[in-house]
Amino acid sequence: MKKPYLQEIQTGCFLQPKLSNFSQLKSRIKKNEGYSNQIYYDQAGKPTIGFGHLIKKREKFLHQKKYSKIYLNKLFEEDFSSALSDFNNSYKTKNLSRNSQEVLLEMIFQLGIKNCLNFKKFNKSLKKKLPHMAALEMLNSLWHTQTPKRVEKLIDLLVEYKNAK
Repeated sequence: MKKPYLQEIQTGCFLQPKLSNFSQLKSRIKKNEGYSNQIYYDQAGKPTIGFGHLIKKREKFLHQKKYSKIYLNKLFEEDFSSALSDFNNSYKTKNLSRNSQEVLLEMIFQLGIKNCLNFKKFNKSLKKKLPHMAALEMLNSLWHTQTPKRVEKLIDLLVEYKNAK
């Protein structure tokens, strides 16, 4: 069994000791995102590949080409690191439960930090430790109409009664 501090060093995360084991979170995100080794279009009609990687204009992916899972896993790791960095820069982890942190990280991964920060009432509810109010804001969103099953799974995680620090 790995020592907890070694896991933290390996994940490069010193700011959230509560989230030192990212493997479950990453697995859940991958499952929720789904996988395609070719370009597909997400619910908003944006070109995407791998595990929900939004293709940026400067990136050159070819339609009809199948990309290796190794390459797309590397892309996922870069996207996850970016979401983690955005999370660290935008949220104070000491105010948030582990479940709240995981929900926020997955939201940032899926929606991007700008869209996540636009959930003003949701963020305010999390800060006040009112997960049920935050859940209502998640339900009352365009995001919920676009990906209802995913949002409802995240709500279940957020309002879990074991949601203590």
